Parts: sequence; C-alpha cells; structure tokens
Amino acid sequence: MSKFHKSNKLFLDAIKVIPGGVNSPVRAFKAVGKKPIFIQKAKGQYLYDADGNRYIDYCLSWGPMILGHAKAEVLDYVKKIMAKGTSFGIPTELETQFAKMLVQAIDSVEKVRLVSSGTEAVMTAIRLARGCTGRDKIIKFIGCYHGHVDHMLVKAGSGAMTFGAPSSPGVPKDFTKHTILLPYNNADMLERTFNKYKSKIAAVIVEPIAGNMGVVLPNRGFLSTIRKLCNKHKSILIFDEVITGFRIKYGSVQEIYGIKADLTCLGKIIGGGFPIGACAGKAKLMDNLAPEGKVYQAGTLSGNPVCVAAGIATLKLLKTKGTYSTLERSTKKLCDETSHALQKQKVKHTINRIGSMFTVFFNPGSVTDYASAAKSDTAMYAKFHTAMLKAGIYLPPSQFEACFVSTAHKQSDIAQTIAAIHKAKL
Repeated sequence: MSKFHKSNKLFLDAIKVIPGGVNSPVRAFKAVGKKPIFIQKAKGQYLYDADGNRYIDYCLSWGPMILGHAKAEVLDYVKKIMAKGTSFGIPTELETQFAKMLVQAIDSVEKVRLVSSGTEAVMTAIRLARGCTGRDKIIKFIGCYHGHVDHMLVKAGSGAMTFGAPSSPGVPKDFTKHTILLPYNNADMLERTFNKYKSKIAAVIVEPIAGNMGVVLPNRGFLSTIRKLCNKHKSILIFDEVITGFRIKYGSVQEIYGIKADLTCLGKIIGGGFPIGACAGKAKLMDNLAPEGKVYQAGTLSGNPVCVAAGIATLKLLKTKGTYSTLERSTKKLCDETSHALQKQKVKHTINRIGSMFTVFFNPGSVTDYASAAKSDTAMYAKFHTAMLKAGIYLPPSQFEACFVSTAHKQSDIAQTIAAIHKAKL
C-alpha cells in the first residue's frame, strides 16, 4: 500500500473551495483521525484512489452498491436511456414502470412519489402524515437518522422522554418543538408517551433496523408495539427504509417482521448508485399529495429518467434467484471470522448483523440502542480503520455506521480481509 500524497494534495485543494473539503461531513475522516482519501474510480468490489491504491470496499457508497460498483448491465441500460435525454420535467413511461416494480415488491405500498434523495422522502412522509392527521407531533428514536431535514435534526434533552432541541445551528427551536425523542427498543416508554400525548401524535418514524448508530436490530415486540399504538391512536407509522429497502431481501423488511407501515421511505439501492428517493404507501394516504390532494410536494428532478433507469436495471438483477441467500452466507462468514480474529487478539467487541449489513462495535456488551452503542471504544475503531486502510480494506470512517457486502465480493476478498485483521496490531 503506497502513501497518500495525491489524496492529501487533493484534500488541500478541496478545502479552498468546499467547506471542510467534503460534500458530506463523515467523508472528512475526522472520526478516525485522518485525512480523507480521494477516489478516482471503482469497479465491482474495489475502489481505486488517486495514489493508485486498491481497496476492498465494505462501505459501498454507504449502501447503494449492492451489486458492486459500475455493474455492466446497469450502466448499459443507463447509457441507452441517457442518450435520449437526461431530464425533461415531464412524465415518462419509465417512472410508471419503476413505481409498479416498487408496488409489486412491497405489500404495504399502493402508490409511490419519487423524489431525489432519502432526506426528501422523509420530508415528504412527515409532511404527508401531518397533513392527513391534522396533528403536529412526531415521535423519533435517538440514534435513528432520517436525513438533514430541520425537524429531524434533534438531540435528547435531560430526560429520555423530552421534546427535542435543535442539534445544528440554523434550525429554529420552533421547527423541532413538536419532535419527541425516545430511546430505540424501549416499548414501555413509547406506550407512556402515547398515553401522555394521545391524539396529538401525527406519526412515529423509525428505522425498522437501525443503520445510523451502527447496525442495531429491533427487540422482539418493539415494532409490533409501535404498530399497535399507531392503530389505537390513529397515528401514521413511517418506516425509514432508505438503508434496509432491498438490502436484506427483495423489497422491504416489513415482511420479515410481519409489520406493515403506513408510509415507507426508500432510497440508496433503488437508485443503483444514482440519486433517488421515494415516499410510498397506501393510496388513501398518498392521494393527499398534490396535485390529487392539498399536501404540497414538488421537485424538478423527481423521477429523473437516468436515475429511474438505474433503479429498474438494479431491481431486475436483484430478483435473480439466490441473490440474497448468497449475500447472507458471505456476510455471515465474514462476520464470524472477523470475530474469531479479534478474539485471538483479545480485542473486546460485538458484531451486529442482519443479511448483508453489519457493524463491528468495539464494545464487549450487547448493542441495542444509542446509549449502548455510544459505549464503544471509538479510539480502537480508529486504530482498526487505519490498519485496515493500510491493508487495502475500506471501511466506513466512523464507528457508528453500517458496513455492507455486495454480490461482487468473492471468498478471496473475505479471506484477504480476515488475514489483514489477523496481522493488524490492535
């Protein structure tokens, strides 16, 4: 592995014209005490940086590249569509075709509104829930990230059950005063909150499998309690599946847990590496969106033909028999052998995994919510990240993120990764 001379130079150039030198904060590598690497190209399971270093990629653009980078079938279809034009601002048949694929894949979905990002999908879902119920208050869970929309950028106050205070300058308190923060996986506190506010709660928004405090799975009964309470109090249940949609299985994790959301937010994988998002749900809710209803939402690039084409091609490939079972086996092997390698070095850790997403927490206890995730040894993660980067393994530059495996990863990649962990001096 060579040095990072060109990446360092590119970073210094970027800082002059881009805040922090990056266009999304976590890319700055501050959480692992390094300067970011700059990527020139990617193919399959590999990234190639400006200095010519090659990395086995387990970040996969934060999840979307489930088929690996630059998948030929996806690019070929995109090129075919792109040759006809890149944006029209007028309906296309492709949008309907893509929406039908999403409706067929997710049982709780009857209609789809395409947008350009996961943040937009959440913003639309929250506005729609408020518009349909005539209520203002939203329950969200500490450690679940739902994009940078103002009323979702909140942190916990002195108590676990509290109104949120803005966690970013520029977000007025009035924007977040109706956002109620609760600990993830705490069904009792959720029930007490509903009993307190009753008919004032417009919606509960949750990552059914949390992926933004690291991978955290729902406790048994947690999601069903949310569903039961939303039904009882006529509140809207919003599943943020920007990460989990089409990642664990074809479609939504709602079938895995036997829970149907009222609204589902999608992104990442459904764009095949292109910027896209979707707010989807039952027609009786979705028809409240303009121009059918009075809840306004719009976007110049919504349903962009290039992004939609990438999504169509990606979903078609994901329907191939055996795709998800193969991903499951590869990821389980990677996680099992990673744990064994860390145990040999007497490194305290726990690994949370489902399907092809996982997080190695440098924490000996179980991780079930934000409080337990926050006990992780971030200095050890930084050391681990540095060792892996030098060995040609790319992991997310933060302890509190999900790792992913793609269909492009081979057994030889897993073997190389495990060998690097055994050699690392942690």
